[in-house]
Amino acid sequence: MPRAQRAVPAWLAHPFRWQRLPVPWAAVARGTLCAGPLLGAGIATGHPAAGVLTGLGSMLAGVNDRPGTRRTGIVHIGLPALASALGMLMGASLQSAGAGWWVVPALFAVGFVSGAGSVAGPVRSNAGMQMLATTILGAGMPLPGAPWMKALYVLAGCLWLLLLRLVLRSPRPAGGPLSGERAVVATVFDALADALGAAGGPGAEPARRKVTAALDRADEALRLRRLTGRLLHRRVRPEELLLAERFTAATRLCEASVALLWEARPLPSRVAESPRRFAEALRSGRPPGTLSAPETSSAARGAFDRALLDAAVVFARPQPLPPTETSPAEPSRTEPTGPELAPALGTGAAPGPDGPARPPRPAPPGRAAPVTAARRAFRLISGRTRPGRSMLGPAGRGYGLRVAVCIAAATAVALLLRADHWYWLPATVTFLVKPDLGPLFSRTVNRFAGTLAGVLLFAGAGLVLTGSWWPALVAGAGGALLPFATRHFALQTVAITLMVLSFVYVSGAPQAAGERIADTSIACGIVLVVGHLPQLADPRRRVGQRVTAALRATEQFLRHVLEAAPGQDPTERLALRRAAYRALGEARAAAESAAAELLAARGGRTPDWLTVVTAAERIVDAATACAVRLDHGARRPSTDEAERLCRALSAMADALEDPRRPGPAAPAPELRPVPDCATLTDVAAELERLRGYAGAA
Repeated sequence: MPRAQRAVPAWLAHPFRWQRLPVPWAAVARGTLCAGPLLGAGIATGHPAAGVLTGLGSMLAGVNDRPGTRRTGIVHIGLPALASALGMLMGASLQSAGAGWWVVPALFAVGFVSGAGSVAGPVRSNAGMQMLATTILGAGMPLPGAPWMKALYVLAGCLWLLLLRLVLRSPRPAGGPLSGERAVVATVFDALADALGAAGGPGAEPARRKVTAALDRADEALRLRRLTGRLLHRRVRPEELLLAERFTAATRLCEASVALLWEARPLPSRVAESPRRFAEALRSGRPPGTLSAPETSSAARGAFDRALLDAAVVFARPQPLPPTETSPAEPSRTEPTGPELAPALGTGAAPGPDGPARPPRPAPPGRAAPVTAARRAFRLISGRTRPGRSMLGPAGRGYGLRVAVCIAAATAVALLLRADHWYWLPATVTFLVKPDLGPLFSRTVNRFAGTLAGVLLFAGAGLVLTGSWWPALVAGAGGALLPFATRHFALQTVAITLMVLSFVYVSGAPQAAGERIADTSIACGIVLVVGHLPQLADPRRRVGQRVTAALRATEQFLRHVLEAAPGQDPTERLALRRAAYRALGEARAAAESAAAELLAARGGRTPDWLTVVTAAERIVDAATACAVRLDHGARRPSTDEAERLCRALSAMADALEDPRRPGPAAPAPELRPVPDCATLTDVAAELERLRGYAGAA
């Protein structure tokens, strides 16, 4: 009898995963015109230090040059650019002061702040990482110039790429100034069409997650445009309001589609074709054309056809509705009063101070409390942010301590081994140890392989090319490769290694290429040892917080569905559902990363967080289907039944929140079937499954 093949462990298979993404040709063109030309200009003008620093800034900005609208590009590149300039200022100040061994505690402090920022969202996490990297490079690279001048050079390099981002971009679809936002909203309809086409099959749940991700990106783009309009004191244009109405129509259509996906029955192709027509209408500016005929075979199908009709009405209007009129697809005219910069920093919709489930509230009439820069800065580090995102909370402290210890250890070892070129070792650790960027073992393996390949390519280029200009050519090639290299961390490391070695060569260390392999090997060893210490690698600190926050957001959405009055405006329900899915998406990303860690191979010691998240996602799906049925006349559950379900889910979150609390989560209550509301029984069944998973965790 043939022996069954054993599955490859996740920690061993993860280094070979490759993302399938379209080639960003516009970003490739921008990368070609950044690091290489800036370095070459410095060489040609006799100011190589200026060329190195501006090229370094453009390289760091190129790492954040991802697809999106112009405004998202400004935020995703601009905030890390400011952090990079600040880091260079601090590092160069340390160098000019002759810190010596005092650089170890200084980098420990900067590393702690950088690591704690990992919980605050992807943009602030990248900003913290680049601030730490430029602090190390500023303190170690022997470049002439005042600290403030070095910081300005780095900032100028970042702004050069940002300027190219505003000038060199993909051809616009129809829509003029709103073309980017229209394209992002169109991707929501495309993702929805793909999900409907996958209904009844194994790909339905992954397709629904892609719809949620598309909604988050579109929401961020529209909120950023509204935020910049308020900052510039510009009146909201009618086309902006009309696009907001169409996005709201897409959100409500997505809710009805989740109910269809929950029924797990294949749908006719014409049903999936209707959202695709809306996407084409947004891109081309033409009417959507003929849509699928309505059908009332189930409550979910009836809700979908009603949402489809409402969306068709919105797309047929050339102008938005006046603020005094109401419509099933009219968006909310209120503005959030929470931290308005939260969506700009990559955290999704603006949350209220008590968590992600609070919907936007209108500002008080007459006067609005000013949100000062100091208050916004305090919100970034205080507990008044999303659950699990506080830089001073358990997850933030755990992240910060892990990065700080690794950076301090690497700096101390580097100073002992090679005091003149010590910066490479802690700089390598900076790009490895960040716990939100992927599994530690996978990043370490790919970092070493990418560095080895980059050093060999650079050495080969040095043998073939001659003259003083060839490092600029190599840096230009690395800059062109960098946008494409986001598919795999090893390939990204190759591009960065080519550019950094070019900078180091021009700055006066031509023999540094060979030393980089040894330094990278030592850095990888330090990260693997220190990063896997039990107190620094506990997944409960960085995964449990996200899972707990997701369960609480799920409980608030479920409570609203079961306790809301009949006929209530669904705006708040949509906001709570979006908040729950967003929190679950963040928890899933953290759980997938933890599942691929080397420590996960120790069977039974790592909780199955991914299974808990999947069960919570199914509860939100079931609650969405329940809401649709209740809207179409199904019998509502009693107050006691609803409260028992919500209390059980809240008790599970309590049990997972405190790692020291013994015992499994509270048992889920039994729920008898309610006539005409069978989906409520599905909620109870999914809750019972979650109870078992949470108890095991």
